[in-house]
Amino acid sequence: MKPRHPALVLPFVLAASFALAQTPKDALPRDVHPDSRNRLAPAKPGVEGVDAIRLHASGVDVRWQSPLGRSLTELAILTSAREHDQPYEWSLHEMEALAVQLDPAIIDVVRYRRPVKGLPDRHAVIIEIGREIFGTHTLGPATYARALKALGEAGLVDIVSLMGNYAATATRLTAVNQQMPPGWKQSLPLPFTPPDDIHPDSKSRLAYVKAPAGASPGPLYSRGLAPEGTGPGQITRHGSGLKLLEAGVGRRTMALAALVTAQAHHQPYEWARREAAARAAGVEPALIDIVQRGGPPSGLDEKDAALLQFSRELFGNHTVTPATYARALKTFGERDLIDLVDLMAREVSDITLLIAFDQR
Repeated sequence: MKPRHPALVLPFVLAASFALAQTPKDALPRDVHPDSRNRLAPAKPGVEGVDAIRLHASGVDVRWQSPLGRSLTELAILTSAREHDQPYEWSLHEMEALAVQLDPAIIDVVRYRRPVKGLPDRHAVIIEIGREIFGTHTLGPATYARALKALGEAGLVDIVSLMGNYAATATRLTAVNQQMPPGWKQSLPLPFTPPDDIHPDSKSRLAYVKAPAGASPGPLYSRGLAPEGTGPGQITRHGSGLKLLEAGVGRRTMALAALVTAQAHHQPYEWARREAAARAAGVEPALIDIVQRGGPPSGLDEKDAALLQFSRELFGNHTVTPATYARALKTFGERDLIDLVDLMAREVSDITLLIAFDQR
């Protein structure tokens, strides 16, 4: 199995051992397996954490081929978009959900955060797990048990994984202030007014880059769902990948980006891993303490301060102000900033699974 983030593998080996030492077996919750240290039985010797959780999935392309059906997978995506206040992701998938006959009344339950009482069991529990995971950074035992009963083990892993993927996509979209393409209606109520620092052609903070000849859509937005010039595909064209990111910003900044993401989502196992990784990469204990406590970034090195402020707005407010974005852009450059966001987004995807299955 290839590592998810090759540039950070060695620190993460140390981090995994550190994390496993934190909770004695006799102190684990009743629904956590003592060997896997999550809610699932061990799947394969030597595989742990999010990689072990993913081994319990069905193995199908969840969005298109899930045995649960398209209406439920689109409901999961809409729930993730709603909980991240992501209007672009919402609008595209509201259209898709209607096309696969998801009841508009259920869509409105998600849109307006209404109670799920009276909904079919599967629909209700998908909305509930999304609200708990993204709203409280936990998934209570009672909700987990209902979800397991309604969806089955593989179905639950599939749904949570899908939610995590679209939480990651929401992270990327929000970072660049992706707004509606011309002629598209923004139909998600937001607790903020989206900034207006966007290009007229891409409707985001990124200049339009034409797709290479013969390029195909990515798996999250395939079959032409995202209009050309907008969305995840457009964002990807402005980055270069994690290998070049390490050359650009260094392992220390990458480890700090993962650390601030773990802190924002309050997942103890992942925090322990990322803290050990950050120390191994040279992040100072005083800075780790500021991240952990949510202390002010004043007085820090400009790169560290810019990254902390950017991530706190991204994850805490679900919007990044023009001033904060401009500061990060000046500090890191566009390519490295987009790749740092991508690193954080991948971390969000992993953390979603770790929260749902209560990894210890």
